[in-house]
Amino acid sequence: MFKILFFAAALVTLCTSPLFAMDNVGHGSDCTSCHTFSITEAAELLKGAGGTVKSVKPAPIKGMFEVLMEKDGRQGVVYIDYAKKRLMQGLIIDLTTLQPVSAHVPEQSQQKQVTSLDTKTVPLENAIVMGNPTGAKKLYVFTDPDCPYCRKFHAELKTLAKTTSDVAIYIVPFPLAMHPGAYDKARAILEVKSLDVLDKAFAGKEVPKPTKDASKAQVDANIKFGNANGISGTPTLVLPDGKILVGGRDAETLKKMLEEK
Repeated sequence: MFKILFFAAALVTLCTSPLFAMDNVGHGSDCTSCHTFSITEAAELLKGAGGTVKSVKPAPIKGMFEVLMEKDGRQGVVYIDYAKKRLMQGLIIDLTTLQPVSAHVPEQSQQKQVTSLDTKTVPLENAIVMGNPTGAKKLYVFTDPDCPYCRKFHAELKTLAKTTSDVAIYIVPFPLAMHPGAYDKARAILEVKSLDVLDKAFAGKEVPKPTKDASKAQVDANIKFGNANGISGTPTLVLPDGKILVGGRDAETLKKMLEEK
């Protein structure tokens, strides 16, 4: 998932693997003396993702490069391992400050961090409703059908909808630039507003091809709204009181959070 301007306060669990392990034999403290990754190389490697590679720097964690990319006026970073075979998305968190860190802070046009918004301004006409459409509790979810975190979270939302009778869950398609196929899937979801198509999209199954110009305008409006309100990654939740939360939660936690609002 291509997180635009990774500066929302969130915690992302990073999985360790032998792929990222460093062999200390014969290596000094300066990893760049042995490992290089040019902008040209990065552009070739990431050509299928769309966007333009603007810069490559050593990542804040060893064993990886941080790549700054831009598409449609939006910027974000992804991480490539030294073997140049794996890509990672997400936030790198400093455990001392619990704040995101990035090698590209000076280069990124940082958005003002927003912690809440007026829920009356959420473009509900560009959303699909799960749960009870007339529910007293309302949860707004900005999500990307090709985001692996969103895919996992979608299952929790379905559980929440089944176990809580008074919650309306507004799914706002918010395709990230890192997932070029997500844009058309988001359009397809909005054209039919079918929960079955929504499920298929998150399951990685084929969905109908979008055919209406109106759906393009709807998805563009969602992206514009998200950018204007500091929403840069998925999934992002907006609670009934307008509080913005980055990252998914399990169904039981969501239920308790909604009961408190």
